[in-house]
Amino acid sequence: MAARGEFSSRTAFVLAASGSAIGLGNIWGFPIKVASNGGGAFVFTYIVLTFILAYPILMAELVIGRHAKADTVKSMLSISGPKTRGLGALTGYWGMMTASLILSFYAIVAGWMMSHAVGSLSSLLGLPDSWFVAESMGRSIAFCALFFTLTIGIVSSGVASGIEKWSTRLMPVLILLIISLIIYIATLPGASQGWAIYLQPDFSKVTEPDLVLDALSQAFFSLSLGVGTMMVYGSYISKSENLPKLGATVAAMDIGIAVLAGMLVIPAMYVAQHNGVVIYDESGNLIESGRLIFNVLPSLFETMGAAGNTVSFLFFVLMSIAALTSSISMLEVPVAYANDSLGVSRKKSAWLVGLAIFAFSLLIIFNMGWLFDGVVNFATQFSEPFIGILFCFFVGWVWKRDKLLGELKEGKPDMEETFFWKVWPAYVRFVCPVIVLALLVRSFDLVELLNRFFN
Repeated sequence: MAARGEFSSRTAFVLAASGSAIGLGNIWGFPIKVASNGGGAFVFTYIVLTFILAYPILMAELVIGRHAKADTVKSMLSISGPKTRGLGALTGYWGMMTASLILSFYAIVAGWMMSHAVGSLSSLLGLPDSWFVAESMGRSIAFCALFFTLTIGIVSSGVASGIEKWSTRLMPVLILLIISLIIYIATLPGASQGWAIYLQPDFSKVTEPDLVLDALSQAFFSLSLGVGTMMVYGSYISKSENLPKLGATVAAMDIGIAVLAGMLVIPAMYVAQHNGVVIYDESGNLIESGRLIFNVLPSLFETMGAAGNTVSFLFFVLMSIAALTSSISMLEVPVAYANDSLGVSRKKSAWLVGLAIFAFSLLIIFNMGWLFDGVVNFATQFSEPFIGILFCFFVGWVWKRDKLLGELKEGKPDMEETFFWKVWPAYVRFVCPVIVLALLVRSFDLVELLNRFFN
């Protein structure tokens, strides 16, 4: 078997795991849901629900991974009983496939972010930018290929020399860019209205079903749960680390970046509106999220005069970095399997697996009209929640309680006396599956399906 790596420190793991969690879903998706669900009311609900739902399942993935010190398939088999080995292996393979599917469309969107960054830089230098910002198959292929090259290059270098090295460099840059842009946007006319909506919760809305379900969904998906990325990253954690404390730190980092992203995007939207850019449709609903990033915000940057190209460049660099820190964790899931279970060298497995997923990305690009949304919906609305339920099932019902406790005690000998141990095992056994099942059911518009059936 090829040699496995390990994160060199607690900080390295936190930055790498936070990088996995902090992607386009935080910086793009979170502000959109905030704007569509009562501003600060959604922020409050999201923070609460992250620790009610996401943190317990995050812990399930981390503890399985560190126990097995292996890929998702071997990890699931390591806690399976004689009657559940088949389901355990299926869960591991399914997670690996889902991570690959997500990466296949994620890389396309990330390529668009990179192309807009290059287009902004071209404008800044007085060069033509139309090819970089206009939709075209050639642009999508070129920048998707560039994004895959960067992702594969990092993963192929290993845990310490690749994932850890670049996560510890990119995450501080990402945070610095967000804070810098927040400060600048806050000085512009119209930003105060966005700040007011963002920071003044209407607590009467926190019980609205749509808001709660959107917050649950954001909490679950923003931490990269249900695909095995945290399980694989957990397999690179030292046995001496306190897992509940590490998991809480990652969840807090994820929340912090999402909140910062809202401080950037929500005020920016109202600056755009102040400058005459349309952000709501005729019915008063926020316009479609894809148009917001690629049309509304660029329109805002155009109204900023000389500073617009600089702000645009920094914004899309920020988005590209967020995408890259997440993509390396997604690619690591199948690469870890090839490395651990098949004995293929890391460099070779990274390139073979990466190129295979890139080939599927090309298939999506060639059939963008129907395949893109299909892959997105299958991977995120069905596979991720279902695998999350399976992770809870194995930790809560299959894994022997004494062995689970023994793994947690590796990093904290008095674990049995902690509040975490007194609550978490039963919580992940009974409560989390029910909550995730609600997300799974909600992902299908049952009312619409019934109407189609009966009409």
